[in-house]
Amino acid sequence: MLKKTVLRRKSDFSLIYGKGKSVGEKYVVLFVRKNNLPYNRVAFLASKKIGNSVARNRARRLMKESYRSIKDSLAEGYDIVFIARKTIYGLKCVDVKKSMETAAKRAGAVGKSLKRGSV
Repeated sequence: MLKKTVLRRKSDFSLIYGKGKSVGEKYVVLFVRKNNLPYNRVAFLASKKIGNSVARNRARRLMKESYRSIKDSLAEGYDIVFIARKTIYGLKCVDVKKSMETAAKRAGAVGKSLKRGSV
């Protein structure tokens, strides 16, 4: 991931949480907000509720890999925060991808049609 596409500043997170739209799914929670940039900025979070550091890192890796396969179908110009839920523990990438796709559709952040069968 390029540095400019990663959310890092606390002020950005505060804006997304405060004025953005949130959508909850079975495995992830999605926060979305328009950023008026020609690209998306993304963050992947897993709190200590998920488990130890191994479990949290696995959850982030699953979300990042799932995002890689759906990012071309997302509309441009959004700040997106994916937060892992406890239920993500022990899942496969396909399950997380489906949950992220559904959350993105419900949030209205989908530009082109999502491709089926690609993981």
